Amino acid sequence: MTARMTRALTHCLLVIAILAPTPGSAVTQSEGCGKTFASGTYRMTDQNMTRTYRVFVPSSYVPRTAYPLVLVFHGWGGDENEFLGNRNVATLANKRGYIVVAPRGLGSASPDSKRNSWSFRGSTTGLAGPSADSAAYARKTTVGAICDPAHTPNYTYPSCRGIAQNTCSWTQCQADDIDFTIALLSEIESKLCIDTTRVFATGGSNGGMFTWELGQNARSAPIFRAIAPIIGLPHRGYLDPPGKAGRMPVLVITGMQDTTVPPGAWEDNGHTTTGDGDRYYYTGASAITQRWGTMNSCPYTGARALPFNAGTTHADCRTYCVHNTAAGWTGGSLTTSWPNVLDCRAPMGHVYDLSWSWKLILDFFDAHSK
Repeated sequence: MTARMTRALTHCLLVIAILAPTPGSAVTQSEGCGKTFASGTYRMTDQNMTRTYRVFVPSSYVPRTAYPLVLVFHGWGGDENEFLGNRNVATLANKRGYIVVAPRGLGSASPDSKRNSWSFRGSTTGLAGPSADSAAYARKTTVGAICDPAHTPNYTYPSCRGIAQNTCSWTQCQADDIDFTIALLSEIESKLCIDTTRVFATGGSNGGMFTWELGQNARSAPIFRAIAPIIGLPHRGYLDPPGKAGRMPVLVITGMQDTTVPPGAWEDNGHTTTGDGDRYYYTGASAITQRWGTMNSCPYTGARALPFNAGTTHADCRTYCVHNTAAGWTGGSLTTSWPNVLDCRAPMGHVYDLSWSWKLILDFFDAHSK
């Protein structure tokens, strides 16, 4: 064997060793194992519509090795380049061996000719959810609405005629985005070698709100290992727990100076109100993390959330989960040093700030891959 062949074999073995699953972890390979698929922008057909998505494949990709996958969802009016056009996203994903897929929402083309968007409960009908918080505040505005229509423009999409119940509707009604996400994942798993036990979702603003929907919906929740919505919260009244049995870790990143989707004050269980000219209502960050903590083995006892060192100086991170050296996290296990539910609030407005938030997201996903 020549010296060049020896070096090549050593390099291949090193790559396989780095990307091999951790001991004790269960890996389920997708049907795309053994295939290659280049980074780029692609189209597929779903629900009789042409959909667009962008794929990032790490340079270390080996067709017979199963890789973790992150689906990223852009904000209102964005597209498939919103995340993957950020150099930090591609650099860190490449370094850590993540495949990243960024689909484009609907709305910019006919019949809507508005902003690309993702639809979730409340955003198409304009109706608030059935929680106690929703009922408590219904008297203050139009009954059961997600906004105050007297102080909010009518953003209703033409495709939502007959679906919108008031003028608070603000996303597309051309297609079911849950069904599309499931179909997209099937498409990717048929073309690339994916570890189907390590599929994650994140998104910003409207995409963050849809990320919550993916975690709450019984059709899509079983697909995902963990989620990480950025500056996006469910509309008022949608305090649903995870849509699957077992744990569903969630990292919530919000901005304390955000007037578009304000998280509310720490320990405030009420809804929050947009203050940027519109008047939309959202579930507060404390309320949703308390609810999800209870379903992730972190029952809310009335005690205040405790500080957690997430390795960043850019956000104040807290959790209702309790750590014990001998037993591990009440909402985790001895195999991870991270809680199942983590609420991180930064002194920022309605921005993603991927310069630090993307690393925090991948750190969270890494921790919950074990």
